[in-house]
Amino acid sequence: MKVLVIGGGAREHALCRSLSLDPDVTALYCAPGNAGIAEVAELHPVDALDGDAVARLAAELGAGLVVVGPEAPLVAGVADAVRAAGIPCFGPSGEAARLEGSKAFAKDVMAGAGVPTARSYVCTTPAEIDKALDAFGAPYVVKDDGLAAGKGVVVTEDVDVARAHAQACDRVVIEEFLDGPEVSLFAITDGVTVVPLQPAQDFKRALDGDEGPNTGGMGAYSPLPWADPRLVDEVLATVLQPTVDELRRRGTPFSGLLYAGLAITSRGVRVIEFNARFGDPETQVVLARLKTPLAGVLLASANGTLDTFPPLAWRDDAAVTVVIASHNYPGTPRTGDPIEGLADVAAQDGPDAYVLHAGTRAEDGAVVSAGGRVLSVTATGKDLTAARERAYTALGRIRLDGSQHRTDIALKASRS
Repeated sequence: MKVLVIGGGAREHALCRSLSLDPDVTALYCAPGNAGIAEVAELHPVDALDGDAVARLAAELGAGLVVVGPEAPLVAGVADAVRAAGIPCFGPSGEAARLEGSKAFAKDVMAGAGVPTARSYVCTTPAEIDKALDAFGAPYVVKDDGLAAGKGVVVTEDVDVARAHAQACDRVVIEEFLDGPEVSLFAITDGVTVVPLQPAQDFKRALDGDEGPNTGGMGAYSPLPWADPRLVDEVLATVLQPTVDELRRRGTPFSGLLYAGLAITSRGVRVIEFNARFGDPETQVVLARLKTPLAGVLLASANGTLDTFPPLAWRDDAAVTVVIASHNYPGTPRTGDPIEGLADVAAQDGPDAYVLHAGTRAEDGAVVSAGGRVLSVTATGKDLTAARERAYTALGRIRLDGSQHRTDIALKASRS
């Protein structure tokens, strides 16, 4: 089959890499892609938020499956336009993608489904904001109701910082702080059947020791040696399936990738947030461990045939990914810096370690930085210690002036 992937980040590079290794994929396209994706897929320009343009491109290419990577096109209804053109599409409708596009909508769905989550208030006025902050106390958790590219959440002990963030949002969700480690669990669904993937943990803070500002994610690992082996089955029964069932009951069936961000609290599992697409950087490690060819399960989701799809197969190896970010990220990043050492990683570390591109572009025969998160250095190994060592060895070959990365990704877990 011919597959078109929409997007241009490290998540899409991870998807394209896995699809390029699938023997059933006869042609692979990505729009708009990036400098790294160009090595495994044919790139095409497109406005990823223009559903009609995406559908036209898919038809011109003869795509048998379109995979929409980022959240903004999904919320904009791109998957609806592709399906309306008669082309199978992996990704929820614009209405169902509100599960990520609106924190308030997600809370309402969880209430209807009986899904455990943090107590919260939806606020639109300064008075409501102050009342909610007083009700929960520190640490304060303040979430922009809409999409914010992974930067719409502030967790702080400082009430003035919390209030300022809340007042800068049109509508905001303020909720109780959830203690305990966080887990990301993806599930592929066709709106009825739900197939969970393997859990991962990401690192949202910019600096070692979970210090510094929130980011879109600075690294991830899988599996989680410290997690209860029954966790996936529990979350499937109490979170994922009830949510899919509730959305179908409401007449907005969710087909695609349902991402549950979870807190393993002293009172049990609680949902922090839902996303409507593969997460970045967790996708990089989850797909590194997936043995089942990717295209078939995504097509089964798009076609509503997941109930007959064979159980997924997983590699025993562990996977670690470390993000290399631009100078000043997550503030206004510096771009246009040349990236060196990519060929050294490919020559000396492959296939157990490789580089997935996020914010890059080709310029005059070189690869330069073009965003905040620039690269995801991903590696596998027999355990987390081996995978970490390979990832950081490969990372050490890369040179990007002013870049930053965390040195403690998966460190604690590797010792458990």
